[in-house]
Amino acid sequence: MAKIMLYDTTLRDGGQTEGISFSVEDKIKIARRLDEMGVPYIEGGWPAPQNRTDTEFFRRMAEDPLSKSKLVAFGSTRRADVSVEEDPHLASLLEASAPAVAIVGKTWDLHVRETLKTSLETNLKMIEESIAYCKKHGLEVIFDAEHFFDGYQVNPEFALKCLQSAEKAGADVICLCDTNGGALPDQVKVGVKAARKTVKCSLGIHAHNDGSLGVANSLAAVAAGATHVQATFNGYGERCGNADLCAIAATLQLKMDLDCLPAASMGRLYEMSHYIAEIANMAPFDRQPFVGRSAFAHKAGYHLDGVLKRPDTYEHISPESVGNQRRLLISDQAGGAAVVYKARGLDIDLSKRSPQTEQILQRLKEMEHEGYQFEGAEASFELLLRESMGLHQPKFELDSYRVLAEKRRDGRILAEAVLRVIVDGEEQYMAAEGDGPVHALDNALRKALERFYPGLEEVKLTDFKVRVVNVAAGTAAKVRVLVESSDDKDSWSTVGVHENIIEASWQALSDGVEYGLLRQEMDSEE
Repeated sequence: MAKIMLYDTTLRDGGQTEGISFSVEDKIKIARRLDEMGVPYIEGGWPAPQNRTDTEFFRRMAEDPLSKSKLVAFGSTRRADVSVEEDPHLASLLEASAPAVAIVGKTWDLHVRETLKTSLETNLKMIEESIAYCKKHGLEVIFDAEHFFDGYQVNPEFALKCLQSAEKAGADVICLCDTNGGALPDQVKVGVKAARKTVKCSLGIHAHNDGSLGVANSLAAVAAGATHVQATFNGYGERCGNADLCAIAATLQLKMDLDCLPAASMGRLYEMSHYIAEIANMAPFDRQPFVGRSAFAHKAGYHLDGVLKRPDTYEHISPESVGNQRRLLISDQAGGAAVVYKARGLDIDLSKRSPQTEQILQRLKEMEHEGYQFEGAEASFELLLRESMGLHQPKFELDSYRVLAEKRRDGRILAEAVLRVIVDGEEQYMAAEGDGPVHALDNALRKALERFYPGLEEVKLTDFKVRVVNVAAGTAAKVRVLVESSDDKDSWSTVGVHENIIEASWQALSDGVEYGLLRQEMDSEE
C-alpha cells in the first residue's frame, strides 16, 4: 500500500477559524491526541515574537517531545530588506526547537509586486536563502508555495521558478497551496503535473474550501502525484475553512488503498473529530461526511429496509471503520423496518407485519402531523413503544399543575409551580419555586416524587431547546420543546409539542423524568 504523509494544521490554520481561540493547554491536549493517532506531521503554529501563545506552546512541547508524530513550526521567508541571520521570524523558528519547519513563500507574481513590494528576482532569493538557512541548522523543511495555483494560471514560468529555488536550497517537500480556495480539480491536476516535471522532491497539497472543493482538490493532487497532504480536522480554517482531514484520511485509506494512518487510528476518526470540536467549543456538524452524527443515519422507509438486509445497499463504507455508527431514524417515513429495528435493540420482540407495529406507525404519523419529531428524542419514542406494547406503566400521573410568573418593580422575576400528581394511587400536592416556569415545574415534580423514588436525585436536566413548529400562526403557533436529561452513566432526550410552551415543556420534562426512572428500574433488574 502506497504511503501518503498526512500533515495536520488544525493548531495553526484551524485556529484561524472565526470563533475558535486555542489556549496553550488546548493545543497541547490536541497535539498529544494527534500523536497517539500517529498523524505523521503536526503543525503547531507560528512562533513569531509577537505570538506568545505559540511561542509558549513550542517551549512546552520541547520539554516533552511527541513520540510518533513530527512537530512542525510555521514561518515565512526572510523579509526582503534583511538577511536570514538578522530576520526575527527565522530566528524564532530555530528557537522553537521543532524537528521540522514549514516556510511559506510567495509564488504568485501579483503578491510579490503588490504585497511584498519587491522584485521577482529578490523573491526567488528570499525563498532559496531562507530554506538553505534552516537546512544548515539541521531542520527538515517543507516549503509552502503560497497561491501556487493562482500564480501558475497567470505566470507559470515564475511560479515554477519559485519551486526550483526551493528545491535548489534543499527543501524536503514542496507543498502547493490553493490559498484562496478557488481552484478547480482539473486546474490542480495540471499544476501538480507541471510541478512534477519541474522538480524531483516530494510534492504536497494545501487546499482551502472556498469553492467547497477542498477535499476534491486534495484528492486530485494525490491522483496527480502529490504524496504529502495538509488539512485540518473538521475542515476548520479561515473564511470557509480548509480541506477536511477526516474526509481525506478516510477516502485515501478506505477507498484509494493509500496508507495514511495506522489501521487502528482510522477507527478513531469520529472520536477525534468530536474531541477537537469540544475543545474548540464548536458544535459538531451532524452532516459532516464520515464522522457526522447523521453520516450513517437512515430515514426513508426503503433505505431502512435495504440497509437492514444488506448495509452496503445504502452505505458507501462501514460506519465502524471510522468509529461512527449506523442510526435508523424514527419518523412517519420510516416504515415498520425502523420500528422493528429499534424494538430489537431494546430486546422487544416485534415483527414488521404485526398489528402492534401498524398501530405504533399510525400513532407516529399522527404525532408527527401534530409537530412531534422523534429523531432527536429517542427516549420519548422508547416510552411510546414500551407503553404501546404494554411493557411499561407510567410511574406517576398528572392531576393538575399551575404555574405563576411574577416580575417585580426591582427587576426580580420569580416563578412558582403548584403540582398535583398521583403516585401509587396516592395524590401528591407540591409547590416549588424556580428561576423560570420550567425550572419551577421540575423542582415541584422532583419534590413530589422523591419519597417514592429516591434515585431520582441522580437525574439532572442538562439542556432545554424550543423551536416554533408553524411560524405562520404567529403567537398561536405550536412549539416543540426538546429536553436533555442525564445521570452519571448516560444522557437522553425527550420531546413535547403544544401551542402553550408550558405544556410542551411539561410533556418533555415529565418524559425525561419517566425515562430516567425506567432506566433505574431496568438496571436494578439486571
